[in-house]
Amino acid sequence: MDIDWITAKQAAQEWGITIRRVQVLCDNCQVQGATKLGDIWVIPKGTTKPLDGRTKVARRQTNNGGK
Repeated sequence: MDIDWITAKQAAQEWGITIRRVQVLCDNCQVQGATKLGDIWVIPKGTTKPLDGRTKVARRQTNNGGK
C-alpha cells in the first residue's frame, strides 16, 4: 500500500496557513501521520487540518462545551 505525500509547503497552501505554522503543528504531533524526512515534513495526502487550539471555538470543542 503506497501513501501519497505532500510537503509542509503544499499543506500550508491547501489549509490557508503559513508553512511555519504547519511545521509547528507537525513538530507538536498534531498532524496525523506527519513524518520528518531530513529537514522537511511530509504529510499523507488528504490529511485534514487540525483544530487551532489557540481559538475559543477549538477550546470549547475539545472541552465538550466548556468555557
